[in-house]
Amino acid sequence: MDKAAAIKRIKELRALINYHNKRYYQQDDPEISDAEYDRLMKELTEFEERFPEIDVSESPSQRVGAAPLDKFSTISHLTPMLSLANAFSEQDILDFDERIKRFLGTDEKIAFVVEPKLDGTAVNLIYENGLLAVGATRGDGEKGEDVTQNLRTIDSIPLSMKKGKESPIPERIEIRGEVYIESEPFKKLNKRRLQEGEQPFANPRNAAAGSLRQLDSRITARRPLDIFCYGIGLVAGKTFKRHWDVLQTLSRWGFRVNPYVKQAKDIHACIAYYHHIDKIRAELPYEIDGVVVKVDDLSIQERLGAVSRSPRWAIACKFAATQETTIIQDIIAQVGRTGVLTPVAIMKPVQVGGVMVSRATLHNQDEIEKKDIRIGDTVIMQRAGDVIPEVVKVIESERRGTETKFVIPAACPECGSEVVRLEDESAYRCIGLACPAQIKEHIAHFASRGGINIEGFGDKVVAQLVNTNTIIDPADLYFLTQEKLLSMNGWQKKEVLAPKLLEAIRRTKTPPLDKFIFALGIRHVGEHMARVLAGSFKTLDSLMAATEDDLLAIRDIGPEVANSITRFFSEQSNKRVIEKFREAGVTPIETAQPESAHLAGKSFVFTGTLNKLGRNEAKEIVESLGGKISESVTKKTDYVVTGEAPGSKLQKAQSAGITILDEEGFLQLTIRK
Repeated sequence: MDKAAAIKRIKELRALINYHNKRYYQQDDPEISDAEYDRLMKELTEFEERFPEIDVSESPSQRVGAAPLDKFSTISHLTPMLSLANAFSEQDILDFDERIKRFLGTDEKIAFVVEPKLDGTAVNLIYENGLLAVGATRGDGEKGEDVTQNLRTIDSIPLSMKKGKESPIPERIEIRGEVYIESEPFKKLNKRRLQEGEQPFANPRNAAAGSLRQLDSRITARRPLDIFCYGIGLVAGKTFKRHWDVLQTLSRWGFRVNPYVKQAKDIHACIAYYHHIDKIRAELPYEIDGVVVKVDDLSIQERLGAVSRSPRWAIACKFAATQETTIIQDIIAQVGRTGVLTPVAIMKPVQVGGVMVSRATLHNQDEIEKKDIRIGDTVIMQRAGDVIPEVVKVIESERRGTETKFVIPAACPECGSEVVRLEDESAYRCIGLACPAQIKEHIAHFASRGGINIEGFGDKVVAQLVNTNTIIDPADLYFLTQEKLLSMNGWQKKEVLAPKLLEAIRRTKTPPLDKFIFALGIRHVGEHMARVLAGSFKTLDSLMAATEDDLLAIRDIGPEVANSITRFFSEQSNKRVIEKFREAGVTPIETAQPESAHLAGKSFVFTGTLNKLGRNEAKEIVESLGGKISESVTKKTDYVVTGEAPGSKLQKAQSAGITILDEEGFLQLTIRK
């Protein structure tokens, strides 16, 4: 590139970076990812180095952050708060070490201190005679915003320094720290903002910065802010020889210092630390984007000094970015194994966290509407650790009017069955019994012990039958033959198992009606509800013909359950599967009435491990005698049955005066009369 073209590009880059600095540092609302910003800055500095005759005095490459906002009074830092140069590879870290040695004129090893680089916002705390006097943001490095009152609301910032014989308190000291928000509180904060109709924060750093810039400190106090202190500026009345000593002393004075901070004997130890922290990055409770390497010896730091906006004695070693900017090219509905339709963004492929990403979950329709995500939008997306990529924020300023809204389809994209959203649920579901996306789950549930109970029919058998298209719905189980089974890989060696499996299936052709109803997998119809339905309608045909009003007339059934049942039996694909059951000779029989119902209307709760009976067997005994099972202790509970190591349910029952039975007492109570 010739000089004229370079000058033109430099002007473009400077204007672009200044714009994004304002969005990032002053408005706490970035439009590009940190990685994209770093690329712009790197391109600018490379041009400026290639053409040193071009004036850089007004370039953003020579500045730290952005000017303080007018809404706050400004504070001049006693010593500048510089930003750090970046390293993006092992070689960059080695080059940093070589530059230091070359500047010092030595070949000897340099000792360092290494620490995680938090995704927060830097602040400067000034203490006078041990008391917090002033607190400010970094601002442009020379002056920052006075946010003293807001900083006072952060519990982990001491208002007064701890005194000690080993660490006398200096008359005046600047303490540098990083205010941040942990990952889980950050997610909750964004969720609350979306519920209240506010834009989510793009990342924890912007959330922390935005929280510190509140004019009402009561708002700041409600934000989950925390701090780690990482260094000092001016000190009056105290001297240090090493940065490590500074950190140890800060801790004794009552300041939080990151527990992962370590000493490193040379640059190779720094690189090992860099890889270790990158490996455990996803396990940390807060976001980090790299590690910071600092020369330990403070006299060497002083000799090295600074260049433009960065000290020569420290460097930020960046990890692969977890956030990037990209474009949503399409949105599709993906059907999960339980029938839930999840909207998925198909994006312009982008490298994130060392992985090429082209898809991201949008969670559900409510989330799409809250974030106002549209096909064609430019968005910030992220991938942290092994978490599925997700869209964090829409860049509304990039909209051109051609973007289109997405709505969950009314028919399942896999099978064409009706898609419904039940009351009080955010999820849309396909209710098709033969839906290909759900078939393994449906068949496994149908054959389970709580369902029709086919012995020897495990998940591996289900997977093989479905993957080979031997069966496509639960009714196909009854059309299996020995030839079909033996035609599948591996079954030739299990020839003796095929007849056993077929016999186990044959024995379930006349299942109790309640077991069959439960096995169908109707939403909100568990084992208890299946028994209620079987007892009320007696036959499958009667249940299938029931209206919502018929169902609502039954004591235990509410509107949500009634709607779910009628929708299931009105779906044509489900009717076809049930007709196949009939063609195969499957005939559910009326559920036998209990011989004795002396526990009718009684409610039981179980806690702890039963030795003579399994929990399921004990529950079956209660239900066979007309009783009911509950998972929690309430005023309506009649008995709490305890085994070994009972939980909190026992204490709750004792407090409420509920009858408590041990296993022996339970067996005596349930003897049929």
